[in-house]
Amino acid sequence: MKNFMISAGMVLLLVAITGMASSEPQGASPTLEGTWELIDRYNYDESGVTDTLHNINGYRQVKIYSKGKVMWTRYSPDDPAEWFGYGSYTHTDSTLMERLEFASATMMDIRDTVKVFEFELILDDDTYSQITTDAEGNRTFSENYRRID
Repeated sequence: MKNFMISAGMVLLLVAITGMASSEPQGASPTLEGTWELIDRYNYDESGVTDTLHNINGYRQVKIYSKGKVMWTRYSPDDPAEWFGYGSYTHTDSTLMERLEFASATMMDIRDTVKVFEFELILDDDTYSQITTDAEGNRTFSENYRRID
C-alpha cells in the first residue's frame, strides 16, 4: 500500500509539472510570432466598415513573423505581377510598423515612396488586423488575418 501511495503521488506530481511546463503563462499577451493567412479586407468611412472584400478565385496572401523579421507573399491567378516582401517589424499593443528591405519589383516601386508601413494593430491569439489610417487618423482600409501556425 505504501508503494502504491508513493507511485500515485509521483504520477500526480509528474502530471502537474508537465501541465505547468506546457501551458502558456497566465496573462500572456498575444504575439505576432507565427504564420498568418489573409481572410478578408475591410474598407472604412467615417461611420465604420463599409465593405468586406473576400478572397476570390484562388487569391492567397500569407505573412510570417519571426524574431523581428517579416516576410509575406501574395498569389492571385488574376494578377500576373509578383507580390512578395521581406523586412523587419516592430509592434506595440496598438501599432505595427514594417520596414521592407527587399521585395518584388512591383512592391519595390511602392517601397521607393513609402519607407515604413505603419498600421493600427488589433491582435488576438488567433486573429489580427492591420489597419491603414489617413493623415487625420481615420481608418481607411484593413487586412484581416487568421493564424495558421
